[in-house]
Amino acid sequence: MKMQGSDYDDRTVFLGEWGPFQQIVFFLLCCSIIPNGFTGLSIVFMGDTPSHHCHIPAHYNITVQWRNWDLVCADDWKTPMTSSIFFCGVLTGSFVSGQMSDRFGRKMVLFSTMAIQTIFTLIQVFSPSWLWFCAFYFVVGMGQISNYVAAFILGMEILSPSIRVLFGTLGVCLFFALGYMLLPLAAYLIRDWRMLQLALTLPGFLYVPLWWFIPESPRWLLSQGRVQEAEAIVRDAARRNGVAAPEVIFERTQPGNQAEKMQSHNICDLVRTDNIRCITIVLCLVWTTLSIGYFALSLNTANLHGDSYLNCFLSAAIELPAYTIAWLMYRYWPRRMCLFSTLFQGGVVLLLIHLIPQNMIGIAITLEMLGKFGVTAAFAIVYAVTAELYPTVLRNTALGACSMASRVGSISAPYFIYLGNFYQSLPYILMGTLSVLSGLLSLLLPESLGMPLPDSINHMQTIPCCKRSERSKTYNFTSVKGDEDHSDETMVDSTISGLKQ
Repeated sequence: MKMQGSDYDDRTVFLGEWGPFQQIVFFLLCCSIIPNGFTGLSIVFMGDTPSHHCHIPAHYNITVQWRNWDLVCADDWKTPMTSSIFFCGVLTGSFVSGQMSDRFGRKMVLFSTMAIQTIFTLIQVFSPSWLWFCAFYFVVGMGQISNYVAAFILGMEILSPSIRVLFGTLGVCLFFALGYMLLPLAAYLIRDWRMLQLALTLPGFLYVPLWWFIPESPRWLLSQGRVQEAEAIVRDAARRNGVAAPEVIFERTQPGNQAEKMQSHNICDLVRTDNIRCITIVLCLVWTTLSIGYFALSLNTANLHGDSYLNCFLSAAIELPAYTIAWLMYRYWPRRMCLFSTLFQGGVVLLLIHLIPQNMIGIAITLEMLGKFGVTAAFAIVYAVTAELYPTVLRNTALGACSMASRVGSISAPYFIYLGNFYQSLPYILMGTLSVLSGLLSLLLPESLGMPLPDSINHMQTIPCCKRSERSKTYNFTSVKGDEDHSDETMVDSTISGLKQ
């Protein structure tokens, strides 16, 4: 029988919840997220509009070198375009890296994409023009999302159930916010964009030694039939935690099921059945809305009244309580209620901005920060929800696909802000409406509270509207004889026991 998520948790329970092994993996994976916090939003300051004149008298003998002046006046369209090009790279990375991670392993993709992000961010420092800067920024975007998703999935699969919730909704998010908070501080101290870019690049080289401390995901190794390697990692974890491992940790796979484990999967499996297709569509729409709201509000800090450095810091700082609330909600509340309430709250607050008189700037900024609070909390929750709903054989592909779909939102986010040049409240009306509608849509998702991580598509939770049709058929991975005997066994709602948090 193919091992289910609950089997894996039961067989590794001897490791304990929070030993030295789990602590090291937790902390190092979280640390790997810090550069992501300032890489994607650094354009807020590198593309900032300086004091300038759009019309220079002919008798002025001025030589203008390439700085930020290429992003003003008739070329002001380049600022949102630069961000959109970066997010096009993120879209491409989401499409490629998820499938690569499910095929070649989480660890390999994590470190290779961290190297891509660091090296090409360094190359950006020497960009001779805006076009070259954007070309390198595209590649940086490919690496930036890929290593974030790989680190997230790796932690979710290695850590125990209770620590998994802490890691997915609080750990990686707080370290992302830490990197985000460092951005305005570094930009305030370093006003030259090249030196700022260099300062943001150097921390990436500090992560090279982590290769020898972060292991591959045993769950992924088991899904590939590599039982001995998975056992070796778990035995090493037991040694670090000072506990004795049983003589046999994982049962060796029978030949028939081995073929099923080695069956390759790709992005097409995300729409193979009615159930997984509905889940994928709903999550992609929610991710897209969240991406629009999060990045539009983050990139808009430079346009708010007051000091842009302080506004950016506040926008980053508001994420700390947002992630904390998301963790507390996710620990005790049903998943659907967590996602709905944060999306709905963020959307309603953004819609209220339209009603605030223009002279009440302080209240408007406060509402925008509260909107950012709701959207940020929802973004932390949707990552964890997505990881819980999809199986090990498709988890990174699914998270990458949802992230790829959300890039439609992040690519368009700069232009949502640009619409404010024509009607100041229009961005908030659009973002608020989309957030409220997405919150209602999230109620269609299946509930994963108390359920173990699924390992195959047959183990997935069933979306309510597809439950009846899915009970009448079983997803067929291979033509291996004997699959029919296990069809009832793989139905989630009849075999998976509740998982105590």
